[in-house]
Amino acid sequence: MKKFFSFLPARLIVGVILGIIIGLFANENLMQVLVPIKNILGQLISFIVPIIVIGFIAPSITKLGLNATKMLGLALILAYASSVLAAICSMLSGYVIIPTLTIANVSEGLKELPKDIFALSIPQIMPVMSALVFAIIIGLSAAWTKSQTIIQLLNEFQKMVLDIVSKIVIPILPFFIACTFATLSYEGSITNQLPIFLIIILIVILGHYIWLFVLYGIAGLYSGKNPLEVIKNYGPAYLTAIGTMSSAATLAVSLKCAKKSSSDVLRGDMIDFGIPLFANIHLCGSVLTEVFFVMTISKVLYGQIPHLSTMLLFCILLAIFAIGAPGVPGGTVMASLGLISGILNFDASGIALMLTIFALQDSFGTACNVTGDGALTMILSSYANKHSI
Repeated sequence: MKKFFSFLPARLIVGVILGIIIGLFANENLMQVLVPIKNILGQLISFIVPIIVIGFIAPSITKLGLNATKMLGLALILAYASSVLAAICSMLSGYVIIPTLTIANVSEGLKELPKDIFALSIPQIMPVMSALVFAIIIGLSAAWTKSQTIIQLLNEFQKMVLDIVSKIVIPILPFFIACTFATLSYEGSITNQLPIFLIIILIVILGHYIWLFVLYGIAGLYSGKNPLEVIKNYGPAYLTAIGTMSSAATLAVSLKCAKKSSSDVLRGDMIDFGIPLFANIHLCGSVLTEVFFVMTISKVLYGQIPHLSTMLLFCILLAIFAIGAPGVPGGTVMASLGLISGILNFDASGIALMLTIFALQDSFGTACNVTGDGALTMILSSYANKHSI
């Protein structure tokens, strides 16, 4: 039994199951204890995320030297291409599938969570996007000037961050996931709302798997390597993403999973550079989901699916917004609310329903984002090898 619980996936699964069971039978007094624990653990993880971003990306850029600018540009192109193509594929599928669906709008009746009786604020030292930009600027400037002092300092800082990940983030993740699922189960999100949107959620999840197949297929063809060598290690990251609903909060586990791949498939320096970067700019699963959902909700509330030209514009801009969206629960849809109201002309009811249904599957979209990062990092590794970087 001790050996079983030594595996992170086992601890995560137990956390999910216990959380759902506790939420189903918990009373208000118990939830008044679990809600603050969930919030504190979530804030602690969120506090560490910018540190992880700086600690991995900046040193990785310095190791790339004068090739850093080229690799960063390639990473941005890969992330955008993956997101915008996933959005367009989702849009085309929506025009075929959605007219055949009949879905009722029932988004009420959730039990209200008790107020947080012990609110402890742990603000981040900086937002995740600020940390990302800071890491890129520091890494590039250190590489350009060949500042050995800063380069050495960043390498030492990376070792410290590795210990933070292994001794703080990984151990508390199962408890955070258990508390998260307990709150979802208690308020009724799992038992009440999920059956109503089950059809389109299942369609979207199937779309996630198809897109991952495409990404890893392209990565395998380009690199000439077996993509199964990468994706077979992503189970813990996938489960963690389902529990945390955050690419950023899953970052520590994603790094650990990627490093299990053989070095000739995923280079170590590309892992340290690509995985933290893609966790913040590559949100293909969330984009794919949002496109299908806005088309469905438009059909349900307004009686028609938006015009093709409107949806194309939405997809192109959404992929750009996704690059700048925070890797936190609901980050993509929150960043794109202006597009939903401005381009698709959703009113308050449409936006509310969009937020509700997106939250129901957010964990699976995040899991797709995180798992897809491995395919893009595989392309980066192969590009670096082919160009002797």
